[in-house]
Amino acid sequence: MHLQGKVDTIPAPLAAYNLEFADDGRALIYNYDTKGERTGITSLLSDLRGAGIRISDLDTTQSSLEDIFVSLVRAS
Repeated sequence: MHLQGKVDTIPAPLAAYNLEFADDGRALIYNYDTKGERTGITSLLSDLRGAGIRISDLDTTQSSLEDIFVSLVRAS
């Protein structure tokens, strides 16, 4: 999610989404399971609005098996 302004910290009400900073605080990354019953995107967008964080653009990408493998290796 590309933001209209820079964010220095993620507000406490958004902690459950495990957001990651990108583009030096001008974007946030949200990972979710596309096969899950619920993605949480609707509530995330609502909570972002409630926290006063405005989005200028939204991109989606699907992780490749290589991306998943690298992520797992880094975590161990």
